Amino acid sequence: MKKTVSTLLNRDLSILSFNERVLSLAQREDYPLLERLRFLCIVASNLDEFFEVRMADQLEAIQNGISNANFNAETYEAISQKAHALVAKQYHLFEHELMPALEKQGVSLVSSHLRTPEQKKWVAQYFQADVKPLLLPIALDPSHPFPQVANKALHFIVQLESKAKPTPSIAIVRVPRVLPRVTKLPSRLSKKQQCFVSLTSIIRAHLPDLFQGAKIINFSQFRVTRNSDLDVEDDVSNLRTALREELAFRPYGEPVRLEVTIDCDESLSTFLLEQFALPPSALYKVNGPVNLGRLIQLPDLAGDAKLLFPTFTPAWPKGLAANKSMFSQLKKRDVLIHQPFESFEAVIQLLQEAVHDPDVLAIHQTIYRAGSDPRILNLLQTAVQRGKEVLVVVELKARFDEEANINWAEALESIGAQVVYGIVGLKTHAKMLLIMRREGRAIKRYAHVSTGNYNPKTAKLYTDLSMLTSDLTITREIEQLFRHLTSELPLPKMRKLLASPFTLHSTMLRYINAAGNAAAKGKTAKIIIKTNSLTDEALVLALMRAAKKGATIDLIVRSACILPPGAKDLHDRIHVRSIVGRFLEHSRAFYFDIDGKVKLWLASADWMSRNMLRRVEIAWPILDTDMQKRIVDECFTPYLQDNVDAWALTNDGSYQLVQNTDSSELTTPTSAQTILLQKNR
Repeated sequence: MKKTVSTLLNRDLSILSFNERVLSLAQREDYPLLERLRFLCIVASNLDEFFEVRMADQLEAIQNGISNANFNAETYEAISQKAHALVAKQYHLFEHELMPALEKQGVSLVSSHLRTPEQKKWVAQYFQADVKPLLLPIALDPSHPFPQVANKALHFIVQLESKAKPTPSIAIVRVPRVLPRVTKLPSRLSKKQQCFVSLTSIIRAHLPDLFQGAKIINFSQFRVTRNSDLDVEDDVSNLRTALREELAFRPYGEPVRLEVTIDCDESLSTFLLEQFALPPSALYKVNGPVNLGRLIQLPDLAGDAKLLFPTFTPAWPKGLAANKSMFSQLKKRDVLIHQPFESFEAVIQLLQEAVHDPDVLAIHQTIYRAGSDPRILNLLQTAVQRGKEVLVVVELKARFDEEANINWAEALESIGAQVVYGIVGLKTHAKMLLIMRREGRAIKRYAHVSTGNYNPKTAKLYTDLSMLTSDLTITREIEQLFRHLTSELPLPKMRKLLASPFTLHSTMLRYINAAGNAAAKGKTAKIIIKTNSLTDEALVLALMRAAKKGATIDLIVRSACILPPGAKDLHDRIHVRSIVGRFLEHSRAFYFDIDGKVKLWLASADWMSRNMLRRVEIAWPILDTDMQKRIVDECFTPYLQDNVDAWALTNDGSYQLVQNTDSSELTTPTSAQTILLQKNR
């Protein structure tokens, strides 16, 4: 597979295909209605990020007249067509299936023309008291040019006619972000239902109040999506300051997409395209509210238990007692945690014990995406105050978490923690926590390594694997990696850990090649890879070569996979499936059985070039046979047998839902996530 247009095109089309699979969750009749709406909103948010990052490069290239193997008008058009089709499907589902079904269940998003007189009166009062004071229409004229429109900020464009002006004029109204996008009507006005009104429908119903003395001819909501990739050089003298400055300009990057309502007059949409210098294919006319992502508030506001997933409380990790010292237990055994089926609270408890243990001397931790839960930050601050040496490696360039991570860094630095930002030119994506404890005359090390972030919220929504360990070699090598991150001294040769960009990529290639060679000799050769994305060309080529030699390869790839459709002669040997269910599949596990010898790693890294070559990542071996068996039993076998949440990559490069074709009564639907939920209840 040459590095041609197909690589990037397949990647981007594959990302859109993944969002089609997520959208299918909003169609599942066995899912509660409010959860189906939530998945619909997640797709909208995913598409926002896709345009902010992926489409920005494509559009910039064709606008600047660049045409090469990676970017040209054909690739932009192919991606654009698929995006338009996905958006149309999304809004059809919203308007014609989900909202009518929710209304039958007593949850309504009431548009202005369906409101009762009493509801209209309440909405009018709310508009006058809370909304209108924040609306400042801008009339466009020589002294009022087209305003600066921020990324994803919702606006109205209004065409007006008045006696004072011989020709129609245009005004722009920004929808305030400080107001809730969805408001619940009082129960006395809802006739035993839950009735909600959207902020845009409130403004739409009262636009004439803003333009008294003028007649509204046409109007539409609109929203522009902009390029949001930050352009900060790694070698600037103060990365944090440079990022803060760049963040101020992020809302005003180059326009990429324009959304308007489906009934927007062509003269207004053409005017907006000209203002943002966008081609016609960048216009998305939507049959419903612009920015469905903001309706993600509705499931939580409604809070109807019968329309939501049953509450699930994660089990305490196997082999770990909640009421005993974590340190004493980890001296005896390593502990595997399978989130969200098992509780991330065990990691919090370990950190709490470390913070309050007088024998703990130092705590080192990486932070990539920590979320809004303040407990870890508070514990690290307390550790500093209690006199412990605290080192935190904060990745300032974690996309869309830059500001939160800067705030973390400043909060920790302000009380004396040592904060570093990793290595110039490499993002620090490894997930590591290292605790050094004085025990007698020696220092004993304890560690936590994970496939996912230190984010208590996503720990309840993402599947991840992590390990608590006091293994002498692994903990020493984690210490060496921290020292490398702070000093940039050469990383010593490691016996157990694999690290990017040093040994992980080459080791995976070596084992793939070894599997191929073993298969060619008639020996056992089986590879199972579970990852979020597979877009590294060298790894894909190596897998294809191994398959041609007879290796059996199962790839469980949630999102983008660039295995070329033309390689279908290998599909008796390479099987690709994507699991899309209630939880976001996020764990990374790499399994090799070569001539009966099993090697198994867990990792923070996906099989992408950026993870292998441009990030600091970590992979650690699972050497204990019982733990290996557990990972196979929980992370591979049920996922490869799944016929409910699984999608298979087909000969033409598309994905099809895996259907159970066995008509016997003994065959039952199998969902890996459901099995693990039931097992850990």
